[in-house]
Amino acid sequence: MNVRILRPIVGGTVRAIASKSEAHRLLICAALAEGETFISCPERSEDIDATAHCLTSLGASIRHERNGFAVTPIDRHTVSNKQYTLDCSESGSTLRFLLPVCGALGLRVSFSMRGRLPDRPLSGLYDEMASHGCRLSEPDISPLICEGKLKPGVYTLPGNISSQFVSGLLFALPLLSGDSVIRVTDNLESRPYADMTLDTLRLFGIKITEDERQVFRVPGGQTFRSPKTVNVSGDWSNAAIWLSAGAIGKNAVICTGLDPDSRQGDRAIVELLARFGADTVCTDGSVTVSPGTICGIEIDAGDTPDLVPVLAAVAAVAEGRTIICNAGRLRIKESDRLRTVAASLSGLGADITETEDGLIIIGKEKLTGGQTESFGDHRIAMTAAIVSSVCDGNVMIHDADAVRKSYPGFWDDFNTVLGGVSEEF
Repeated sequence: MNVRILRPIVGGTVRAIASKSEAHRLLICAALAEGETFISCPERSEDIDATAHCLTSLGASIRHERNGFAVTPIDRHTVSNKQYTLDCSESGSTLRFLLPVCGALGLRVSFSMRGRLPDRPLSGLYDEMASHGCRLSEPDISPLICEGKLKPGVYTLPGNISSQFVSGLLFALPLLSGDSVIRVTDNLESRPYADMTLDTLRLFGIKITEDERQVFRVPGGQTFRSPKTVNVSGDWSNAAIWLSAGAIGKNAVICTGLDPDSRQGDRAIVELLARFGADTVCTDGSVTVSPGTICGIEIDAGDTPDLVPVLAAVAAVAEGRTIICNAGRLRIKESDRLRTVAASLSGLGADITETEDGLIIIGKEKLTGGQTESFGDHRIAMTAAIVSSVCDGNVMIHDADAVRKSYPGFWDDFNTVLGGVSEEF
């Protein structure tokens, strides 16, 4: 599907969709818990569905009803030695979380991967699982086969590739009979997402301590206990799209349904937009962003890599120079996001240069508009949409339905809630 934007966002109010990051974690814990769990989660996406479908393939019952997921857990007493087939689609979270969980359960599993997922790194997690009892096929070929059973012990992981490696082991190791330790070398980037995992595990009764920095002690033989009902909070990553539109457009944008105390690292968007010069106001459950005098800043994206596309969009019309660094991990996302952000925004008239681990953007008063590919990446498609607010000409986005990966209703919200008008063909 292609989209031509006929009128840019003119401001308004939109409710944040349910957090994809929280939904992944809650679904996994609910599928491992004793007792049924209802997860309040009105919205679905391709990534959330990938995790739900994989857990169903492992024996859980997951039904989407009454604006949420009703989860009956896996009966771990009946899992067998048969080969399970899990379709991870393009979801890195699904693969990296469930690979060690299946190892802890001692299952023979075939993980099907699509798109760029086979190319995204597993080194570190793969090596530690292989040295602790699992046998795995080549990591860059789909399907990935995992068999054998994880053994308790000391696991050493790099912190500079993905916090998802740590989260996957945090889900898995409490299921083992003995105690384990996870030691993270280097700085654990995207640390807020590991903290989100720890919070979710505590909610399900799992005890993990960190008595030294980046050393997690995981007692074995623990039982996941259902809290019965849990809520998925609003997604700060996708809300950042609308809030950034408020910073560079002509009118304020209000995003409701956001938890100001969320562990989601991307709630940093409010502070970053304020640093750019936008007017930001946070109240209980909502954020309002209005245009201001936008000036370039320097950004370390180590904890917030998913914000880089929209931050680059704001920088494209900020006075002066913006430098984004420590974002090298974006090269292993759904697209090489440093390359595709630079290509997409420069194609619409921005002055943007790609560096080894970031971007340098020289702001302009206006962009020209034109055509851009989404590169099959949901965040590139959404970023191009909000850039239309500062373009003299129309914007056409090819393969615009890439947004289904995280935000299937994006174009509906763009058209009906915030005053943007698009034409699909």
